[in-house]
Amino acid sequence: MAESAYRWVIVAAGGVMGCVAMGALFSLPVLLTPMVQATGWSRTGISAAMTIAFLSMAAMAMIWGALSDRYGARPVVMTGAVVFSISLWGAGHAPSLLWFQLIFGVLVGGSVAAFFAPMMATVTGWFSTQRSLAVSLISAGMGMAPVTMSPLAAWLVQSYDWRVVLSLLAGLVALVTLPLALLLKRPPAQAEVGFDAPDSAMTVRGAVRSPQFIVLVAANFFCCATHSGPIFHTVSYAEICGIAALAAVSIYSVEGIAGMFGRIGFGVMGDKFGAKRVLVAGLLVQAFGALAYFFARDLGQFYAVAALFGFIYAGIMPLYAVLVRENFPMKMMGTIMGGTGMAGSLGMATGPVLGGWIFDKTGSYGGLYITCFALGLAAFAVAATFRPFARGPMVGAAA
Repeated sequence: MAESAYRWVIVAAGGVMGCVAMGALFSLPVLLTPMVQATGWSRTGISAAMTIAFLSMAAMAMIWGALSDRYGARPVVMTGAVVFSISLWGAGHAPSLLWFQLIFGVLVGGSVAAFFAPMMATVTGWFSTQRSLAVSLISAGMGMAPVTMSPLAAWLVQSYDWRVVLSLLAGLVALVTLPLALLLKRPPAQAEVGFDAPDSAMTVRGAVRSPQFIVLVAANFFCCATHSGPIFHTVSYAEICGIAALAAVSIYSVEGIAGMFGRIGFGVMGDKFGAKRVLVAGLLVQAFGALAYFFARDLGQFYAVAALFGFIYAGIMPLYAVLVRENFPMKMMGTIMGGTGMAGSLGMATGPVLGGWIFDKTGSYGGLYITCFALGLAAFAVAATFRPFARGPMVGAAA
């Protein structure tokens, strides 16, 4: 049966919302140095706000996902968009570092999670074919953030105080995400039939206790821990190497452009060769990509590493959602994707504070990239152990 063309509207809406939301969240690395100079707050203290944000994302991921299973993505994403915009504005008015950490970390981080698990669960429900490509396109939209939102934040902070920049970004988030969230619809019911169908009798408790879920959670944690430090600290590292601020931000943009192609390329490869096989290979290359930053010194070297690293880390991330959809029934997609997202957020939480701490202790980011290389090898080793559920012929309705 032909699938509805409206599924591509869902993909487009998700990609744009993800771009704006992720871009607003990751404005903090761009604003890091101006904030240190304007406030006297420590680099570690400001970086800790991002760590708290990822912890808050982790805490809320399964909650937002479970709510979307019950009520659908539209009300969940709209609620998250409202809270996210208000919190971003509030962070720009924080009177102290502690208040900034609480508002940006707890509220901004917790609300941005509403855009991811509900969105990915909805999209995978709309697709029975081209599923890897669909989730990769949404992820590609998120990957446009370094190409669009990061240069915007860098341009704004040249003329405005960092507080004004966060307030402007809050308004932009509200103007873009709220109308697009209205386009979201529940996926049509699709029969899950045959040897490859997830077991519709599976319970949430059984799912989260399964080896398959545990492996995906652990792999996603180590995967995100590998790239979170390089993502967050690349701009500051490049500036320390003597590269001008706007040029340093352009490295972030190169990473984002490469990531856009990586998401699409890995999506096509995932559909052709299988999500697990492509994911495992990508994780191994990601580890060496993180290590390559250790050797970068001039702008050309940063561009080369950013192109490789961005292509790989961005490309592998959507494949977790594909593996979840292939192994768990639709009725619990939001919850299970929220669980893997929780692990990813915990992994992302390690990088900002780890990098800040290493720099404050050693005066260098070298130890960060060596640590990320080891974490990348751990992600590869864990993902290689993933085995799909044993299947027999069955029929289950996707709810």
